[in-house]
Amino acid sequence: MQGNLSEIDIRSILQLIELGQRTGELFVEAFSFTGSTTGTQPTQRSLAGQSWYVFCFNGQIIYATQSAGSLFRLRDYLRRYKADTALDKIQVPYMASTNAPEYGYLWALLENHILTPAQGRNIIHSMIHETLFDLLSLHQGSFTFEMGSALAPQLTSLEISSLLAKIVKQVQQWKQFHPHIQSPNQCPVISDPPKLRAALPVNTFNTLKRWADGRTSIRQMARYLNRDVLSVAKAIYPFVQQGLVQLFYESSVAPANHKKEWSSPETKVKRVVCIDDDNIIRKTVESILNEHGYEATAIGNPLQALSLVFQLKPDLILCDIAMPELDGYEVCAMLRNSSAFRQTPIVMLTGIDGFIDRVKARMAGATDFYTKPFGESELLMLVEKYVGAGYPRANLSERLLSRSLEDELE
Repeated sequence: MQGNLSEIDIRSILQLIELGQRTGELFVEAFSFTGSTTGTQPTQRSLAGQSWYVFCFNGQIIYATQSAGSLFRLRDYLRRYKADTALDKIQVPYMASTNAPEYGYLWALLENHILTPAQGRNIIHSMIHETLFDLLSLHQGSFTFEMGSALAPQLTSLEISSLLAKIVKQVQQWKQFHPHIQSPNQCPVISDPPKLRAALPVNTFNTLKRWADGRTSIRQMARYLNRDVLSVAKAIYPFVQQGLVQLFYESSVAPANHKKEWSSPETKVKRVVCIDDDNIIRKTVESILNEHGYEATAIGNPLQALSLVFQLKPDLILCDIAMPELDGYEVCAMLRNSSAFRQTPIVMLTGIDGFIDRVKARMAGATDFYTKPFGESELLMLVEKYVGAGYPRANLSERLLSRSLEDELE
């Protein structure tokens, strides 16, 4: 089984593995991104050329990793148990396979009684969660699933369905941080220590100061603190909004008083068409997108939409599935039959998120599948993913989070 993520998404691939009770390796590789840097594209740039492995046994996940060969992640997790220095004393394990050396070293630590089985399972669960978080956020890439013998020995296994439900929810929640926080790989830097110290309890400030050094990413902080990346992002988000904490990628850390600048967005106004028989959805989409620098047109009649899109020539089409006269699958298939819209992103909108619906959407030629209802930030993230930021770009509405840094990091 192999293909591109433009044809089938990671979620559907994993569900097929579970349904077929497959044993083997899933290899996913991100496409390199080329073009101007707009909207969320710094995050895409950070993923370009990366690869991941997901190891399965009888339709369950037993281990997952990003870019085989590195032990940095394992070392981060070992800091929880003050065992990171033990990694330097371990000889190359006999079972350190080409695709999973990290797994071999973890087993060597277990065999030498440096880690307990419970600690080992906790580390593997965290590794699987973080890998799937990246994969479920990925939209450009290729995949190959090869049937074969299972990775052995096995310490644990996780059911795919329940795992996907949890991580998909986290990926959706992550979008509320945009554009202030774009990637778990960004590194916090305290830009105004006196103000931040005055706003936080002493212990909480010292905890943040310890890690916000411009070299430790949000993901690494989550590993060290034994928290999920969403909790850490929630904790620092209010202070990023206020400008007390700034975020950079490690390779481009700027001085604390200097914000990193990205390339200017394209000047062409992006055109979006929304085909939906729900009047409220149409008004909401038009209002939000027009306000944020897009040219949005909402059409309620699918038959009328088929003729209008040829005049409008949109950069992105949002299409409801359940409509009278023609459903969304039929509209999508008809548009794909025209050379004018073979490359245009078409996102199907539905109130029911079902596996069969996703498969039917892909078969009709849909680029993506999105569940209603959605908020302003979710809609903007979706549109920016496919056509970039609006022009001129307006600031997204800021959302204050009730949970404090002290609650999250202590």
